[in-house]
Amino acid sequence: MEISEIIKYLSDSKEIISAGLWAVTFVVYAENGLFFAFFLPGDYLLFLTGVFVGTQVVQYTLITVLLYLFLAAVLGSLTGFLFGRYFGSNLENRPDRWYFKKKHIKSTEEFFEKYGNQALIISRFLPYIRTFAPILAGISKMNFPKYLFLNIAGAALWVGSLVGGGYYFGVQFPWIINYVHYVILFFLAITTFTVIKGYLNIKKS
Repeated sequence: MEISEIIKYLSDSKEIISAGLWAVTFVVYAENGLFFAFFLPGDYLLFLTGVFVGTQVVQYTLITVLLYLFLAAVLGSLTGFLFGRYFGSNLENRPDRWYFKKKHIKSTEEFFEKYGNQALIISRFLPYIRTFAPILAGISKMNFPKYLFLNIAGAALWVGSLVGGGYYFGVQFPWIINYVHYVILFFLAITTFTVIKGYLNIKKS
């Protein structure tokens, strides 16, 4: 399988969910701290997982799914933090590749400067920033107990709100399962708007 095909497969939330809870857990783990996994779906993967659980397409309890994905988000960000702490200088000196762009580190630094420590919680809801925020926290040698608290709080809010929201819609409006592609487009539109707005704000400042 070529790299482009692998990326296409990993970017397809329906394919990931159909592969099982372990596949979803791995993607959440990777996207939350492995710098080369920034392209993976995060927000709408969680939401759709909740929808699939609510409509009983996925045969797991809500508590089980929440626990798996919460731990994946926490451990993924912890991996990113430790990588940044011990190997961050190598990453900053790395030339641009298809799987890594220095601009992502730069935009994350500016995000931290604007929002401070709470950026670790807010960044959970922002693609790209979500991946690089824990790495930058490690590079800056953030106090570990403080980082761990913000990591756990951010993971709980992110996973709880999106999976819980998806579950609610799945239970209350089971027909939503037939409009998954619209859900994806909705999240992509929000993501695009957020990224563009953030870029314009940074450029203006």
